[in-house]
Amino acid sequence: MKTFSSEDWLVSKIEKKPSIRKPVPPFTTSTLQQEANRKLRLSARETMRCAQGLYERGFITYMRTDSVHLSEQATRAARECVSSMYGKEYLSNSPRQFNSTARNAQEAHEAIRPAGEVFKTPKETNLTGRDLSLYDLIWKRTVASQMAEARLTMINAEISVGDGLFKSSGKSIDFAGFFRAYVEGSDDPSSSLEQQEIILPNLTTGTCLEVTNKESTFHETKPPARYTEAALVKVLEKEGIGRPSTYASIIGTIVDRGYANISSNTLAPTFTAFAVTALLEEHFPDLVDTTFTAKMESSLDEISSGNLEWLPYLETFYKGKNGLEVKVQKTEGDIDGKAYRQVDFEDLPCVVRIGSNGPWLEGTKIDASGNEIQAKGNLPMDITPGDLDIKQVDQILSGPSDLGTDPKTGEKVFLRFGPYGPYVQLGNNDQDKAKPRRASLPKELKTDDLTLDEALELLSLPRLLGVHPEGGVVEADRGRFGPYIKWIKNESESENRSLKKEDDVFTVDIKRALEILAMPKMGRGGQEVLKDFGKPKEFKEKIQILNGRYGVYLKCGKINVSIAKDTDIEKFTIDEAVSLLEEKLKDKKGAILKKTKISNKKTTSKKKS
Repeated sequence: MKTFSSEDWLVSKIEKKPSIRKPVPPFTTSTLQQEANRKLRLSARETMRCAQGLYERGFITYMRTDSVHLSEQATRAARECVSSMYGKEYLSNSPRQFNSTARNAQEAHEAIRPAGEVFKTPKETNLTGRDLSLYDLIWKRTVASQMAEARLTMINAEISVGDGLFKSSGKSIDFAGFFRAYVEGSDDPSSSLEQQEIILPNLTTGTCLEVTNKESTFHETKPPARYTEAALVKVLEKEGIGRPSTYASIIGTIVDRGYANISSNTLAPTFTAFAVTALLEEHFPDLVDTTFTAKMESSLDEISSGNLEWLPYLETFYKGKNGLEVKVQKTEGDIDGKAYRQVDFEDLPCVVRIGSNGPWLEGTKIDASGNEIQAKGNLPMDITPGDLDIKQVDQILSGPSDLGTDPKTGEKVFLRFGPYGPYVQLGNNDQDKAKPRRASLPKELKTDDLTLDEALELLSLPRLLGVHPEGGVVEADRGRFGPYIKWIKNESESENRSLKKEDDVFTVDIKRALEILAMPKMGRGGQEVLKDFGKPKEFKEKIQILNGRYGVYLKCGKINVSIAKDTDIEKFTIDEAVSLLEEKLKDKKGAILKKTKISNKKTTSKKKS
C-alpha cells in the first residue's frame, strides 16, 4: 500500500451541479407497506391491520388500492395544508397528478390519503402509538405530493497528492421544498437519509489543504442484502404477482409455513424453503416461474371483467394436455422425497437433513483415539442456511462440551445443542436417574465464551426469594420471554411479572420482587391486565381483560373482543366472557377451544327409506 507523508494535498478540480428532486406520489397499498416497514418496522400484516382500523374509524381512505391518483377534493385539501403550515413558497406551481407504473394496475380507488375535505393534522386526530405513526406517514406523503421540488447542489472535488488522486463528494440543500414534510426511506439502513446534508468545506481549485488526520479504511464487497418485507413487496408489484389485498397474506404465508424467518427486519430462507424450492424447480419449473404467476393474475383479471370464461380456464389448467393433473401423474413415481429432504453445502463438511422434528446435521468428527467417525447433531430451529458456519458445525457434531464440575454435587456440567438452541445440563442422560437439570442459554451469552460459573448460575434458576405476605412463595426465573418473577400462591394458582431492564434475575431480592408484583399486570403487548380468568378446561388459551390503546377489551389467544365502556369489570364474569367470545368466533371456535361445545355446522336428518 502506498503511503503519503510529506506530499502536499492540492484541490485540483471542483464541480458543482444543480439538482432537482421531485416529490413521490401518494401511497398505494404496496408503497405504504414498504415505507411502514422501513420507517416504522411494521410487517405487511401489521400495516394492513392498522390501516384497516384507521379506515373503519374514518381517518383515511380505502387502503387496498394500486392507484396514485388524488381526487380534486384531496388535492385541494393537501394544497391548503401546504399553504397554511409551510407557506406558499413551498407549494407547487400547479396541482400535481401522478400515473401508476404498477403492472396490471386496477385503479378503482384513489390513493391512500387522509379522509375528508379538510385534512386533520396528526395532532388533531388524538391518535396514539402505531395508529398515530401510520397516519402521520400517510398525511406527510399526501401533503408532500403537492409541494415544490427540492433544489440541491451536488459537489464533487478531486484532490491530488503526488501522483495519487482522491475524490470527495457532498451536497447542499438550497431549497428544501417537499423535504420539509417528507423524505422517502431507504432499503439500506446504513445509508444516510436524503435530508442530511453532506457539506464540504469551501474549496477552491489550487488550494493546499492542511491535513489534520489520515485514516486508511478497506472496502469489502458484500453479498446482496436479504429481502426485507418492503423489498419483497416492491418485487411482487414489479413482477405483477399478487394484488394490493394479497401482499400481506403472501408474506404471512411464507413465514407461517416456515419458509422464512424474520430476523432484524429481514426475511431469511430456511432449510425447508431450500428443500421445497429444489423439488418444485426440478419437477414443476413452470409453476414456480414468476412469469407464469403474472400471467395467471392477468387471466384472473380477465375472468373478473367477464372477458374470459372461468370454467374452461380451470379445466385447461387442471385437466388440459399440460395440466396440473397430468404433470402430477407423470412425476408422482419419480419424486424421491428423501433426496429433497437433504441440503448440501460446498464449503461445509456436513449435510443437513430435514425431518418432522426439524433439521439436523450429519457429518464426521474426530473421536478420542483420533479416528474419523460419523456424527449427528440437532440444529436449532431458528438457524437458517445463511447462518450456519464451520464453527457451529464443529460444535454441534462434537457433541456435549465438558465445562467442568459442579462443586456442590460433583456432577459434570455440559454444553449441549438442541432444537431450541444451546443449553447447559448438569450430569449425564442416565436412564437410572431423574431427568437432569437443564437451562437454555440467553441470546447475550455466546457458546464460545461460556464459563462454568455462568453455566452454574443458569442452572441455579429458579431462585427461591422468600415467602409472600399473602401466602405462597416467590421465585425468580428465566422463560421464553425473558427473566420474570413468579408468585406461587398454591398448587393450582400462580402469577407472573416480567423483570424490568434494571433488574438482574440472579441478584433480585424479595423486597424488589414484591414491588414488581404490586405493579399492574401487563400483557405481552404492554397492555394492563385488568382481570385474568385463567385457562378454563375447554380452552387452549387463557382469557384476560386488557386495557389497550383503543379501550378495554377481552383477549383469548389471537381473538380480541371490545367491551363496552360502561361495563363494570369487577362484576364481569367468566360466563359473560365466554358468551362474547362465542359471538365473535361463531364458526371459528376451534381456534381457541379444545372441545367445541356448540357446532355451527348444519345437520341434515336422513330420511328413512
